[in-house]
Amino acid sequence: MEKLTLMSPRTFVASWSLLLPTIAWAGWGFAGAWQGAGLVMAGLLVWTLFEYAMHRYPFHFTTQQPVLRRLVFLTHGNHHENPNDPLRNLMPLLVSLPVSAVAWASSLALLGSAGTWLFLGWMTGYVIYDLLHYACHQWPMSGRLGIALKRHHMRHHHFDETGNFAISAIFWDRVFGTRISSLKR
Repeated sequence: MEKLTLMSPRTFVASWSLLLPTIAWAGWGFAGAWQGAGLVMAGLLVWTLFEYAMHRYPFHFTTQQPVLRRLVFLTHGNHHENPNDPLRNLMPLLVSLPVSAVAWASSLALLGSAGTWLFLGWMTGYVIYDLLHYACHQWPMSGRLGIALKRHHMRHHHFDETGNFAISAIFWDRVFGTRISSLKR
């Protein structure tokens, strides 16, 4: 089961380079240009909240039940145990595809066929998030934004796992009071 938690960067890029255009193609003609752009932007915003909530709650869920502890470890704890393993910095397709299917079905149920554009924004947000997460762990990041994103996430890993849950929209940690702004305890 452990091998199913691994994801190579090549497989990630190849998969999503095909899947994102396929989603756009599936939504083609179901929304006008402005409506489609608005739905994509809304999907991006919804993704950032989903990302924050998933990382804060299920990925850092604490329990004494052995089965649930093992599940939390397989989904996220193994990443914390070995944070610089390049095969553990991207979400495996075994997880991302079923979650994506539920998100797409929810978008369609909410908005009909135009919901595909909301879903495209959500999935684009996911891909941005996962690539940023990978970059934080694997690449030297430069520029004000790159340095801020990496510092934010590394504080989560190396200082306090109870804060700095956001990756792609770090302002949510400030909004929800989970921002680690100082290395003083």
